[in-house]
Amino acid sequence: MEFEYWQLLLFPAFFGLGWAAARIDIRHLVKESRSLPRSYFQGLNFLLNEQPDRAIESFVEAVKVDPQTVELHFALGSLFRRRGETERAIRMHQNLIERDDLPDDLKLAAVSELGQDYLKAGLLDRAEETFERLRGTALDEEAKRNLLEIYQLGKDWERAIAIACELPDVASRKEIAEYYCELAAAEMIRSRRDEASAHLATALETNRLCVRASLLQGDLHAQAGNHRAAIDSWQQIESQNPAYLALVAQRLLTAYRTLDRRDDGLRLLRGYLENYHSLDLLDVVFQLVLESEGPEAAYTLVRDELRRNPTLLGFDKLLEARLFNASPEVRADIDLAKGIVQGYTRRLARYRCDNCGFKARQFYWRCPACGGWETYPPKRTEEFDLTP
Repeated sequence: MEFEYWQLLLFPAFFGLGWAAARIDIRHLVKESRSLPRSYFQGLNFLLNEQPDRAIESFVEAVKVDPQTVELHFALGSLFRRRGETERAIRMHQNLIERDDLPDDLKLAAVSELGQDYLKAGLLDRAEETFERLRGTALDEEAKRNLLEIYQLGKDWERAIAIACELPDVASRKEIAEYYCELAAAEMIRSRRDEASAHLATALETNRLCVRASLLQGDLHAQAGNHRAAIDSWQQIESQNPAYLALVAQRLLTAYRTLDRRDDGLRLLRGYLENYHSLDLLDVVFQLVLESEGPEAAYTLVRDELRRNPTLLGFDKLLEARLFNASPEVRADIDLAKGIVQGYTRRLARYRCDNCGFKARQFYWRCPACGGWETYPPKRTEEFDLTP
C-alpha cells in the first residue's frame, strides 16, 4: 500500500478532536465542581490536614446547602462513627435508607454502614438484625463476616460455627476448633462432662493441633479423678506446640503428686525445660526441685538455666534461690537487689500478641485487641526480645 501525502492532513485532525474532547471533559468537571458547596472543599482540606472535627463541621454545612449529596452523607456518617458519635452516625445512615430516590446499590451500602454503627455502639441485637437484611444480596459475604464477629462478641458459638463454615476463606479450621473449645468450657462449668468431651473431640477432628482441646481434655480427666489419662492428654501438647507446655506444667506436677510419682514428674518437666526454654516452666521446675532436693539444687538449676538463657526474670529467680541459705547480713543485700530487679521485671513479665503486639499480664486464647485466636504464645515479653 502506497503512502499518499494527503494522509498527513489526518494527524492534525486527530489531535484537534482529542483537544476538543479534553476541553469538553474539563468544562464538565468545572461545572460539577462549581455546583458543589464551598464548605465541601473546606471539609476535604481539613480531612487532608487530619482535622476531623473541623471537617465534620464543614460537611454538615455542605449537607445543609445540598441535601442531595449522597457521598457527603456516607463520608459524614463514617466520620461520626470513627469519632465514637454513633447516635449521629445512625441518624445519618437511617436518613439515607429512608430516601425513596436512593438507588438500590447505595441503599444496601447504607444498610451495611448502619450495621457498622450498631456494632460500634455495642448494640449487637440491632447489628445482627441489620446484617441479616443483607443476606442473599450483593453484600452477602460482608454481612456474614460481620455476623461472625457479632456471634463471637456475644459468645454465641454454635451460630459462629455455622456461619464460619460458610466462610472458609475468613474463618480457618483453627478458629472453628476454638469455637468448639468455648462450647466445651461452658459445658465444663455446668459439670456436663459428656457434652464437653464431645465438643473437644470435634475440636481435635477439626484441628488436630488444637492445644486448647488437649488441655481441656486433661482437665476433664483430672476432674473425674483419672489423673493418668489427664497426664496423657497434657503430654500430647508437646507434639502440637511445645511452647504451650508452660500452661500445663503446674497441672502435670499436681497430677504426678496425686499419683505419688513426684520423681517421674520432675524428670518429665526437667526434660521439657531442657528442650523448650520457658520462664513459666522454669518457675514450676524450680519449686519442685526446691521441695524434693533442697535450696542448693534449686539454685544450681536456675544458675545453669541462666547460663543457657540469660534473662532478668531468671536472675530474679536466682536471687530467690540464694535467699534460702543466706546469712542475715547477706539476706538484706539480696532483698535489696531483688527489689531493684523486680522493678524492671514487672514490664517484662507480660504476654504479647504475635499478631498485633498487644501486651497483657493475663494469658488469652483470643487477643482482646485484634481478635486473633491463639496469637498469645505463653512466653513473656523478655523471651520474645531474646528470640533470634
